[in-house]
Amino acid sequence: MAKASFPRSGSLQYWPRKRAQKEIPSVNWDAIQQSHSHHSLQSPAENFMGFLCYKAGMKSAFVKDSTPNSLSKDKKIVVPVTILECPPMKIFAVRFYKKNIVVTSVMNQADKELKRVLKLAKKTASLDSPPKDFDDLRVLVYSLARLTSVKKTPDVAELALEGDLQKKLTFAKEYWNKEIRVGDVFKPGLLVDVRGLTTGKGLSGPVKRFGLGLKAHKSEKGVRRPGSLGPWHPARVTFRVAQAGQLGMFSRIIYNQKILAVGNIQETNINPPGGFPHYGNVKTDYLILRGSAQGPDKRQLLLTWPLRPSKKSKKKNYEFLELR
Repeated sequence: MAKASFPRSGSLQYWPRKRAQKEIPSVNWDAIQQSHSHHSLQSPAENFMGFLCYKAGMKSAFVKDSTPNSLSKDKKIVVPVTILECPPMKIFAVRFYKKNIVVTSVMNQADKELKRVLKLAKKTASLDSPPKDFDDLRVLVYSLARLTSVKKTPDVAELALEGDLQKKLTFAKEYWNKEIRVGDVFKPGLLVDVRGLTTGKGLSGPVKRFGLGLKAHKSEKGVRRPGSLGPWHPARVTFRVAQAGQLGMFSRIIYNQKILAVGNIQETNINPPGGFPHYGNVKTDYLILRGSAQGPDKRQLLLTWPLRPSKKSKKKNYEFLELR
């Protein structure tokens, strides 16, 4: 008789299973830069390596499949898409790093709107006189969320810049008091990683949380619970036992999403009659992704350069026609 074995329920890769501490996840920008330099990939943009967006909803779209050797090559097909509203961003501060430690920060004191919603330091340095010894710099950006129908308070995220130190400093000075548009960062046909929080579901049992199978209907002590919490010795319950707890509001990444279209609502109106359910009308720039994105409507998402672009995802080529 074969040995009875059953794989554990639920991945231990994501642990602990508790709510994320912040709505916008942190990004390992060094790993993304090393990946692009290792694979000799063409940079999606010449400046910023990410952008803040808000999830408006999902629809179906007609596209023309131009993927080589595809069974539907040169045909009109329907694919699921996610619409993201991407209001302009502005630079809040520039951080100078030395061995992954912040040496100094230069804050933007000129923006009057920023002073009303964010706390600014009374004294700050200037970009014209950067520190003498630093090996990297990144920018803190904030979204102009008041231009959307989502909220008024801006979201803040740290973004890395492409190029050497002098090029990064030039980019920071160039966009110091200017609006950053999503069309300046991402173009149709590129791959992006979507980072954000999943939909929160609160307290859930072990069956829904870990995928346990239901026990027989005559089992003692409940059908929707594990058969045993562990052995007598060692006389303790380990963290590997599937038990009830928090489900959702976890930080997750969806890799290699294809951008189908980037546009402005004033040029092409993609709003359905009555607006998107639970969101409203898109009022600024938008971005259309193939596939789904994590989280409910109005969830803030951070789009970044792909960390591990695959050949299969890269060779897919779709020409966006219209929303269904």
